[in-house]
Amino acid sequence: LEYVQRLPDKEKSEKAISYLDKVGLADRGTHFPFQLSGGEQQRVSIARALAKNPTIILADEPTGELDYRTGLQILDLLATFARDGRAVVIVTHNREIARIAHNVLYLRDGKILKTETNENPVNANELEW
Repeated sequence: LEYVQRLPDKEKSEKAISYLDKVGLADRGTHFPFQLSGGEQQRVSIARALAKNPTIILADEPTGELDYRTGLQILDLLATFARDGRAVVIVTHNREIARIAHNVLYLRDGKILKTETNENPVNANELEW
């Protein structure tokens, strides 16, 4: 947060537009939230979070309101952040999404049932659900 706040306004604006573009919404940057669909609002939230350059990203059902193609785009973006050295935690009910993760924890009733390590995580574009 401090990093973004110290940027001049022009750089903040350019960074915001860049992340809107990465989530496929560069053309919707002047719209108000009530003018966006639920999936578009979700992608704006993801863009806002990523633009702050966090060291950890907590994503609760990041594909929940998205169509298949857009969901893959968001998962690919999150995977890119992970490859860049950030911690990315994705919470999902979709077991297919776990294939992109290095470490997978299975939970039930707030308890860890088991953990797995993927030696060869797949790319988001290889997922199907």
